[in-house]
Amino acid sequence: MISLNVNGKEYKADVAEDASLLWVLRDHLKLTGTKFGCGIGECGSCTVHVDGKAERSCGMTVVK
Repeated sequence: MISLNVNGKEYKADVAEDASLLWVLRDHLKLTGTKFGCGIGECGSCTVHVDGKAERSCGMTVVK
């Protein structure tokens, strides 16, 4: 079970630690504001803030 803090709210998801952050946000937490674009981190559609830094969520795992 993974615990995430998104916009000040705690969420839990039963996913593998190597799951894509993008798909955990969209499919497991139903937070569809983060979009899928190119899938390789080039277009920026999937950009989220992680600890105050802009990151491409399609290329990162749910656990750093």
